Amino acid sequence: MSQRITILPETLTNKIAAGEVVERPASVIKELIENSLDAGATEISVAINAGGRRLIRVTDNGYGMSREDALLALERHATSKIRVDSDLDNILTLGFRGEALPSIASVSRFSLATRETGGSPEGTEIVVEGGRVRDVKACGMPSGTVITVEQIFFNLPPRLKFMKSAETETGHVADVVARMAVSRPDVAFSCTSDDRELLRLQRSDLLRRLTQVVGRESSRHLYPVQGGDDSTTITGFISSPALVRSGTQAIYTYINGRFIRDKVVQHAVMQAYRGVIDRGRYPVIALFIELPPGEVDVNVHPTKHEVRFRRQTVIHDSIQQAVEEVLRRSPWLTAPAAAPHQASHPPAETTGQAYRERIAAAAQASLALPPRLQYRAQPGEQLDTAPTVRVTGAEQIVTVSESSPPFQPPQPPDESAGYFSSLTIIGQFHNEYILCQSGSELVIIDQHAASERVAYQLLKQQSQSGGIESQRLLFPETVELSFSEVAVAVRFNQDLAGIGFELEPFGGTTIMISAAPRMVARKAPLSLIRDILTDLERFGTTAAFDEARDSLLSRIACHSVIRGSHPLEQRQIRELLCRMDQTDFAASCPHGRPVSHVVTLAELQKIFKRT
Repeated sequence: MSQRITILPETLTNKIAAGEVVERPASVIKELIENSLDAGATEISVAINAGGRRLIRVTDNGYGMSREDALLALERHATSKIRVDSDLDNILTLGFRGEALPSIASVSRFSLATRETGGSPEGTEIVVEGGRVRDVKACGMPSGTVITVEQIFFNLPPRLKFMKSAETETGHVADVVARMAVSRPDVAFSCTSDDRELLRLQRSDLLRRLTQVVGRESSRHLYPVQGGDDSTTITGFISSPALVRSGTQAIYTYINGRFIRDKVVQHAVMQAYRGVIDRGRYPVIALFIELPPGEVDVNVHPTKHEVRFRRQTVIHDSIQQAVEEVLRRSPWLTAPAAAPHQASHPPAETTGQAYRERIAAAAQASLALPPRLQYRAQPGEQLDTAPTVRVTGAEQIVTVSESSPPFQPPQPPDESAGYFSSLTIIGQFHNEYILCQSGSELVIIDQHAASERVAYQLLKQQSQSGGIESQRLLFPETVELSFSEVAVAVRFNQDLAGIGFELEPFGGTTIMISAAPRMVARKAPLSLIRDILTDLERFGTTAAFDEARDSLLSRIACHSVIRGSHPLEQRQIRELLCRMDQTDFAASCPHGRPVSHVVTLAELQKIFKRT
């Protein structure tokens, strides 16, 4: 009887291990850069040819290795970072598995040149081909390590043919170097492809490093984040809704300095941005999560991109809360600074831009309307029913005026108010957009989006404090549904009551609506309940309903406020702007669309060729 089970030869096991660690040239460079950072390097350079297929060279100025250590480093499971079992619970280095170098050497023509800092006056060079050591010799070199990988996968034709074009592989390499560079702004990085420089990053702080990676223009939209608890620290930068991408390529998340693509972390980030940016869009983020090594397992995947948290829910909620805190404040909406003549201590003008702004302010003052034409609210003046929030005791609803307001001149802002309240109102455009001025900027506000955000935040507060305020209909309305919609209405009847609806069977496929959320009680809720039942059809449980509650509240808010063109009086606009300053996440509507857009004076001057 023939033997069926055999021990694989070492050359084959090395190639199998290489398949786990070495996916493409970019993954080789990731492993080599991690080793360089662990070796204390402050300067790392990467050079590739033909997208890395022909040549990969990584050079660092780390502390290097002796001849004996260099030879041992090419053995499988050889590492300087783990000694005993307990070290697995305290991993703070980037590379520790001891598989990268032998795996890479087994599928390429490989050379390692290294010299210890303060050790031997000469270095050691080891040449390996297909996993077999061909030569070991002394070499002259500065302290540090140079690893050269040529003709990757030359002995694995099936893997070689799955590699992409040189341009695609070069893009992946540049992305890897950028991700590693963001994690260590104290280290200088350079990357060249076919002698063409892709990146050159000098040592700096995190914001400057991000500016170098994502672009100077993009960095204007980045804001600091800080959060966590006693055992977890969350720091970094997140983008405003104005800076988004079509993919996740600009989401840089790190656990104890290690770049990860973790579903828990990404879900927490996207939950925080839900209702702030459009679906299918992703923010620019550099987020650093620091926690005790024993709280996270980084050894669940060969590439170490995925991790497992001991307290997954706590970490998820901490990340979401830290990001939400910044988005809630909307720091990109800042009140304009006081004019020079109003400031008690005018700031010194140190740039030409400041001088031009002062001249522009003087010109605006000279062109201002005479005082007798300025609009002033009369004492005791009451608000009309308008697309704004009226507060009367416990009743807070957004109502709509049907009358056309007379024209009124711009009203001066309250200098002590928030961003929206401090805007100078110019008027309306097409009865859909509110035009305001903030210093030398024209601010255009979508009145529907602004009203929707105010209504949504009110609904959310009511939901969190015990339930949506409901109102019984004077004449209950009936609606004909499909059999599946009736089944959904019965299944989620209690859940719908929690958001203000009371539904009762009326025979067959007809249901009766006897109560609705107060905000929409006067707005024919039949179409709204149909939309909500359509949304609920894809949910199977109450837990799913709870997860979708925010989207249902945003739908109710959307139905409760004005749509299309509608004229507003200035005092109605002012009240809406005041309510926006009291609202979290004021920069966008609940669906993620922007509430306002800014056109600078410089942009207008460029349009009219006055620059």
